[in-house]
Amino acid sequence: MNLEGTLFELFGFKEFRPGQKEIITSLLENKDTIGVLPTGTGKSLCYQFVGNILDGHVLIVSPLLSLMQDQVEQMKAKGEKSVVAINSFLNHDQKNVVIHSLASYKFIFISPEMLQVEYIFKKLQHLNISLFVIDEAHCISQWGYDFRTDYLKLGEIRKQLQSPLTLALTATATTEVTKDIILTLAIQQAAIYETTVDRPNIAIKTEFYEDMKAKQLAVISHLKNLEGPGIIYFSSKKLAEQTVELLKLHGITKVMAYHGGMTHEDRILIQQQFLYGQVDYICATSAFGMGINKEDIRFVIHFHMPLQMESYLQEIGRAGRDGKQSIAILLYANGDESLALQLAEGELPSLSQLDWLTHEIDHSVVKENVTKILTEEIRHRGGFTEIQWRVTLDYIQSHFDQHGTLNTIMNKFKNFVCTRRNLKIKKIFEMVNFIKKTDCKRNAILNHFGEPDLAHKISNCCDHCGLNLNDFHPIKSKSEEVKDEMKDWVWKLTKLLTPIDKGE
Repeated sequence: MNLEGTLFELFGFKEFRPGQKEIITSLLENKDTIGVLPTGTGKSLCYQFVGNILDGHVLIVSPLLSLMQDQVEQMKAKGEKSVVAINSFLNHDQKNVVIHSLASYKFIFISPEMLQVEYIFKKLQHLNISLFVIDEAHCISQWGYDFRTDYLKLGEIRKQLQSPLTLALTATATTEVTKDIILTLAIQQAAIYETTVDRPNIAIKTEFYEDMKAKQLAVISHLKNLEGPGIIYFSSKKLAEQTVELLKLHGITKVMAYHGGMTHEDRILIQQQFLYGQVDYICATSAFGMGINKEDIRFVIHFHMPLQMESYLQEIGRAGRDGKQSIAILLYANGDESLALQLAEGELPSLSQLDWLTHEIDHSVVKENVTKILTEEIRHRGGFTEIQWRVTLDYIQSHFDQHGTLNTIMNKFKNFVCTRRNLKIKKIFEMVNFIKKTDCKRNAILNHFGEPDLAHKISNCCDHCGLNLNDFHPIKSKSEEVKDEMKDWVWKLTKLLTPIDKGE
């Protein structure tokens, strides 16, 4: 088969990106495959290409509803009509229509939660699944930065689907994560294809500030000077929204906030506005970015430090997908890691919460009654967040058959919580060490993922090796410079005339 000819016929591209052809060839040779390709290098093309060649259906498991919807919409926009997503965005009637006509769809996206709905899974079992795809496969591994307990069930689900040809995709995976993916999915002989994590067109810069206000002033300065569009990442929804208001006060109007607390409709609207250039800047939490296929993002700023190198790499990888020069800037103030540690602590229940829960549950409970006993009322009494509760429920239910007694399960769960929390803390301090490094930051990223140092220097590498910020500024005409100067003076005059609030 002439793969390049088929690529042009199906997608209009003349050549493959690094890793794509190897993964596609492996799948066409009927080999279960793990693909580790950086963000923005075209992972989804691999299964779309193979799906168009093979008979049968392509089942794609995706962890985020917004990511799933974005991928479905992008495929439809490119002319693929036989694609659908089964998730909670469908109402009852829509879901029934889709389930009854499932055989008419070539590409079926589904959340791991929906895979566990019995009547949906039975329908899938009657289909000829020619390719089983796990997107964001690092979610399988407890060593992965975005571990999801629902992903642990995919090995058994794959077995019940008669172990179809499988493709596991992720942007970042350490050796431990890859091993976990192979073990959980019960892939006997996996072909593994990895490309370098390096994105040479993205310059890497770290800036040090005294406090949060100084960082906000830095964001204002960067947005006035850097060529856009761009994304500014925050760990706090509230601060993302406050910064949007501050930017607007400084004359930067084409900016919006985006976070998981917004309605689905608002998030979709903001994504579309950003994609089509009606909004230039997004102040977002990590909820933004997956599936956003915008090639001309020129910068990514981290207002808060990410919790681990893997998510940092994924987020900065949203810049420069068109191959043009872009920049990633991380703003750091002493003590920023305390917020990261606080967030890591809050993702899992505390040991005292688990001791309390063990005491509350009837020890004669059987698996079938767990959900009835672990009610929302108990969740609230125990002070569990939604995420903590979901993880707790999933762990207890999935380990009941393996370990028998509740006490044994809860002790194992406590061990899991301690291991997971210690891992998160370790990764946070790895990130702090990276931020404070006084040698090449690009090499530090490569080394983290087991790659050797760069063989030769590149221009605009990082703040250690040297970069010129002027290279990331748009070329302005004289009239634009005058307008900017006038805006600055208007803002300064406004501040002078605004009465000072003595109660601040």
